[in-house]
Amino acid sequence: MSKKVRWGILSTANIGMQKVTPAIQKSPSSEVVAIASRDGTKARAAADELGIEKAYGSYEELFADPEIDAIYNPLPNHLHIPMTLAAARAGKHVLCEKPIALSAAEAEQLREVPKNIIVLEAFMVRFHPQWARAREIIRSGELGDIRSINAVFTYFNADPNNVRNMADIGGGGIMDIGCYPITAGRYLFEAEPKRVVSLVERDENFGTDRLASVMADFGGGRQLNFTCSTQTAGHQRVQVLGSKAKLEIVIPFNAPADTRTAITIDIGEPFDGSLARREILPAVDQYTEQAEAFAQAVLGNKPLPWDTEDAIASMRVIDAIFESERSGGWANVAR
Repeated sequence: MSKKVRWGILSTANIGMQKVTPAIQKSPSSEVVAIASRDGTKARAAADELGIEKAYGSYEELFADPEIDAIYNPLPNHLHIPMTLAAARAGKHVLCEKPIALSAAEAEQLREVPKNIIVLEAFMVRFHPQWARAREIIRSGELGDIRSINAVFTYFNADPNNVRNMADIGGGGIMDIGCYPITAGRYLFEAEPKRVVSLVERDENFGTDRLASVMADFGGGRQLNFTCSTQTAGHQRVQVLGSKAKLEIVIPFNAPADTRTAITIDIGEPFDGSLARREILPAVDQYTEQAEAFAQAVLGNKPLPWDTEDAIASMRVIDAIFESERSGGWANVAR
């Protein structure tokens, strides 16, 4: 393998075109050499727009290219596992958008991937230094015993043609953005939840979950509480409540690539937060950080902290949330 990982982009999806592919191109250890679409004309236009050499009119052609080391898969949710497995069987490492699958059972198919192939669920937020700093502060004991993590992630999208509003292919708020607070809880508690209970409201036309409130019991008196919605005003926050102080990541999920971010630490006196300590983190493109970490793992220089078992564990929590919706009570998170 060359000193750079050679990437192929699977589809001309908006997140790939606008966010992830340009970010991969900024990774020092990466080179984007091809893009594929089921429409060859669209692939060529996308390649020209992003300065990519090769354009393919099918995904299979991309997988067959011997010059490709890694695939980025931003396809709709129902194609995450099928196309990731197809790429892995062709010997390609895969960075796959979240959620990794439609269920934990489907995600477990990733165990078939050869051990020398890296598959990572693309939670870019875990590569932003603000998340690492938040966990460092928690570990230091400054907040005391961590009791509760409260999170909100919302936006408004009522477009019937948007894949996020198509229930049959994995649309809905829990799959699209609820997975982020779940990741926050698992990352900051450094543990897995034991059970969950959810209150879910569905769009009468789309059938997708458009508003959900979830409580997850991590044991030992630790709780994750979050709300996600696809049809309310945009908002996001993560708060960590400890016995001594509170920490807040101000823009936890969509941290801007060109603007500094902030973490606040507050002992609750006064209640308005005016005397909270504010730590400023440098501007970072978390998608580039993710691509660079992935590339370093592919090159054999530094292993990733997360693997397919982590992705399966995340899907188990989502499964339990939907089981709670069906039963109207607590649902255990499978082990």
